[in-house]
Amino acid sequence: MAEPRAAVSQPPPARALTTAPADGGRPAPADGYAITALHGRFPDADGLDAFWHTALLGGRDAGQRTSVAGEKTPVAGEGHPDDGDVRRTGRFLRGVDAFDAVFFGLTPQDAASMDPQERILLEVLWQTLETAGCTGARLDTLTAADGEPRSVGVYVAHAPVGHASTAAGSRPVPSAGCCAGAGLPARLSTLLDLRGPGHCVGGGEASFLVALHQALSALRAEECGAALVGAVDLRLDPSRRHAGGGEGVGAVLLRPLAAAQAAGDTVHAVVRATAVAHPGRRAPAAAADRLARRTLAAAGVTAAGVALRETEATAAATTGDTGAATGPAALVRAVLQLRHGTLLPAPGDSSAVPWARPHDESGRELPRRATVAVRPTAGTAAAHVLLEEPPRRGPGSIPAGRSTGPATASEEEELVLLSAPTPEHLAATARLFADRALPVYGAHSGVQGSVPDDRQELAALARELRLGRAVRDCRLAVVVRDTMELAAALRAFADDRDSAGAGGPGEGVRHADLRGAQGPGVLSGDLPETRAYLAALWRGRRLDALARLWLAGVDVTAADAAGAAPVLPLPTSALLRGPLREDGRPSTDEPTPS
Repeated sequence: MAEPRAAVSQPPPARALTTAPADGGRPAPADGYAITALHGRFPDADGLDAFWHTALLGGRDAGQRTSVAGEKTPVAGEGHPDDGDVRRTGRFLRGVDAFDAVFFGLTPQDAASMDPQERILLEVLWQTLETAGCTGARLDTLTAADGEPRSVGVYVAHAPVGHASTAAGSRPVPSAGCCAGAGLPARLSTLLDLRGPGHCVGGGEASFLVALHQALSALRAEECGAALVGAVDLRLDPSRRHAGGGEGVGAVLLRPLAAAQAAGDTVHAVVRATAVAHPGRRAPAAAADRLARRTLAAAGVTAAGVALRETEATAAATTGDTGAATGPAALVRAVLQLRHGTLLPAPGDSSAVPWARPHDESGRELPRRATVAVRPTAGTAAAHVLLEEPPRRGPGSIPAGRSTGPATASEEEELVLLSAPTPEHLAATARLFADRALPVYGAHSGVQGSVPDDRQELAALARELRLGRAVRDCRLAVVVRDTMELAAALRAFADDRDSAGAGGPGEGVRHADLRGAQGPGVLSGDLPETRAYLAALWRGRRLDALARLWLAGVDVTAADAAGAAPVLPLPTSALLRGPLREDGRPSTDEPTPS
């Protein structure tokens, strides 16, 4: 088999990888740990689809909107302190001064006092959880060894924080010291009522992989049922900008593979083994070689079984030198190549190539594998991660909400519930679903013999919204028969929400704003009798009664008693980002839905 392929030129290679025994340490379980969600923002790539497009082009389109050495570019890096005032170098994220404080339950003053890196990482961590379907009732199923629900660890890596401003001419945000970002795990854990461990890793190109290694240790010890791992690096300080520099933010959600498969999670890749160490006085190449041997030995894999190697250099080909965000950039590149079965352009190549599936000597098919490795720099650790493509799913990849046999009139209908923190967020999310999600799931509508498929897709969509999304104060309910009807209803609501029904029975979308509600509501959700009553309503398909209770403030989602269901990938909730002024008041600019 050919040597592992790298997308850019590499430093001189270390010694050939071997399967020599690792020095101590418990090996990971044979089935490994699943990456059940990943999300990120990188230069000219707000999301994984855009990232893949940029990577396929070998980073050649990155110069269209990002600045290069000696050029003044008024588009890239919007929101940086010196935007439009000085010549900048590197590849920057756009709109880093914009934030949706209301969505996260923060006042504008609190949001303005946060470091911009904390704000953008908070967004991406939330979107990662939403992508995994783990901000609602399903979150309670993530338990630690003692049975505590909502046991999700939070591990983050970041560049220096608290030393840069976010608006031209504003004073620097006061520094909280070298551990100024240490409050982010606690902040997110408090916001979502997450009850797992957490840790913040300082800067360095390998810091994300170090945080991932720590998260796997917590999962192995059963201290949490899942772990969020994220990293961010914004070059807000002009002294940190240089030719080839970049910015980025990314996150993943990890679970033991067996648990993820049992729960029906989407598995993007499997982490088979990791290794982390400081080099001491040894040469970086020797330290990297040692970690490679340890990782392969822990997974029981030979070097010949790994066809791809992603490093800090390959990541820089797509994103520039992204500092603490190097790890997520390299890992995302590896995961997307595993997903698409395609190897990104190598040095001197003009296009990507298909990734042939490997086989052993007997002809048995083997999984594709990749390593993500970051060498140590001055004062930082080295890290090595072995990834494997996920096990293949069987037939019937669309999660079923119900069987698709003959249906009665009531069984042909589905109750779809949405919620958001404000009416504006609710309308923006409704439009997002109507424009992006439903055309995909309703693609077979109108095709002969496809009605059962559409009904199944609608049931799966309604179920995912109940199990996977957080319950907020501004709510929407609609009973529909197919995805096309749902898309039309949501789009009509987004266009003119004031004309939609306000709680009573009737056609179309009904909605309610419960932000000013007082008292315990019409039912106490903590009583077992309440849960039994709501479960009976779901079993009896009393959709109108459930809709009225939902709009009256009752959380009817947690009582859906039909059991676990596979996760259905859906768009994340709409964020209404707007620039923050120094005094904490929002800018007069209109917020931009995202």
